[in-house]
Amino acid sequence: MTERGPEPTDDSTTSGEGESADGRALYVFAVCGSPVPEAVLGLSGVTGGGPLRQVHFGELTALVQSVRAADFTDEVWEARLSDRAELEQYARAHHLVVSAAAASCPTVPLPLATLYHDEGRARHALLAETERFRTALERTAGRSEWGVKVYAAELPAPAADTAPRSAPATGGRARPAPGAGLAYLERKRGAQAQRERRQEDSLRLAESVDAAFHGVATAGRRLRPHAPELGGDCRVQVLNATYLVEESRAAEFGRLVRALRETTGARIEVSGPWVPYSFVGEV
Repeated sequence: MTERGPEPTDDSTTSGEGESADGRALYVFAVCGSPVPEAVLGLSGVTGGGPLRQVHFGELTALVQSVRAADFTDEVWEARLSDRAELEQYARAHHLVVSAAAASCPTVPLPLATLYHDEGRARHALLAETERFRTALERTAGRSEWGVKVYAAELPAPAADTAPRSAPATGGRARPAPGAGLAYLERKRGAQAQRERRQEDSLRLAESVDAAFHGVATAGRRLRPHAPELGGDCRVQVLNATYLVEESRAAEFGRLVRALRETTGARIEVSGPWVPYSFVGEV
């Protein structure tokens, strides 16, 4: 089993080494700025784990669960990554705990399957990251994450690209109609110019929409746009981003989305609010 903590430490070990005597490991869901309410501790956590509990380090609190170390060896986890249903089960359990904690106190979510061999090593590693956690708590306090995907307005399908037409000729052979070759080249040039204009328009749309969202958000991150063929979606995605927004400005953020849909004609899909996973690792 490999420890998967916020940062590598001298306590990190490799598969099979350092397990506790009873074969247990410590799963860490999040770091909180205050003690976690009992209602959160009553959640079930990940499959096969013990009761949720708190581990205090300095002024901060880690929300943890004792799990079977054998369930999280590198080999087992690699196999789990290829089992979509099982992986989703763990991801949902992790997210449920983190979301409940974030709804009740300042919270820094940790990545899925953050593990330590025992409580002592967990406390030591987390304590070394205290300053980073404090900064992340300050950065995300009272703020939520919103995902935004922007698709270009649908345009009419381009005309079919046909080869030069031929005219019948004597002797059973066809000859090109007068000017057919030139017309064909002109159509090819026109199609290329149209593709270039669409690309330029998409870039301008992405920049303008992103700038508008940054006017409301306190921070933002642009992600790689999804290719049109993914999931059979043929729409052209021009922006895939996530924004950190003050909870007091959530309604303003929603109004901006509606305004941009009207003014740009683009399809804008929004998801959230989420626990700000994307913004806790930048500090």
